[in-house]
Amino acid sequence: MTLQTALLEGATLLEDAAIAVPRLTAEVLLAHALQRDRAYLYAHSDEELSERAWIHYGRYLHERLKGKPTQYITGRQEFYGREFRVTPDVLIPRPETELVVETALKLGARRIVDVGCGSGAIAVTLRLETQAEVCGTDISAAALCVARDNARRLEARVEFVQCDVLAAIADASMDLIVSNPPYVPLGDRAGLQREVREYEPEAALFAGPTGFEIYQRLVDEASRLLRRGGWLVMELGYNSRDRVMEMLRAGWRDVQIVPDLAGIPRVLAARWEP
Repeated sequence: MTLQTALLEGATLLEDAAIAVPRLTAEVLLAHALQRDRAYLYAHSDEELSERAWIHYGRYLHERLKGKPTQYITGRQEFYGREFRVTPDVLIPRPETELVVETALKLGARRIVDVGCGSGAIAVTLRLETQAEVCGTDISAAALCVARDNARRLEARVEFVQCDVLAAIADASMDLIVSNPPYVPLGDRAGLQREVREYEPEAALFAGPTGFEIYQRLVDEASRLLRRGGWLVMELGYNSRDRVMEMLRAGWRDVQIVPDLAGIPRVLAARWEP
């Protein structure tokens, strides 16, 4: 079987199973089986697929057909132009989360905490883009292992601390607190995509019965840890803008809402000025 034939057959299998972007997914999985980049598939389309590569490719297709996200199969996800390692212990970084980074970069912070850092995508990116002093927190020890590995591979000096939200942070002179927090209500579990519901870590998805529990804790803790004039930047869940803005009462100024490419309110930034 040639690479071209393997690619066509894989894409057909995925399309028949209603898997999103079947051609691209087949390309990524075949390239992963070959340990090559996707361009190799087209430069060597008539090359025979080895038995070993066919076994790996078949397993990857089977896993994807069962719902396992492509990123967990390959162990990789690009974020802000860099490749991050991902495992089922961490949330897969989404393109829209890059808006959190872009918003934060405009604020000129020198001391930053990323709450619920997961893979370390935000924390590592902010360190590399700004050379600021960055700390990442997460309640999951397994997630922090992934984050530390990403920081090491990308040569980013980031400190990581295991704690619930900001419980272990005592320094009240932070310039910026950023977070892509859990914001899915527990009752919405059944409505999530299978790939998300069955494979991504629950602690990174579900905030509690309302979905706003972590937002409230972040607002409360940020008022304790931010210096005067410091900023809180958070990713917003769908339809969460108004409820989160209601939490920003005394002491919060210059509240900004940043929409994503679809026009959906995606990021909230607020300045602490008591």
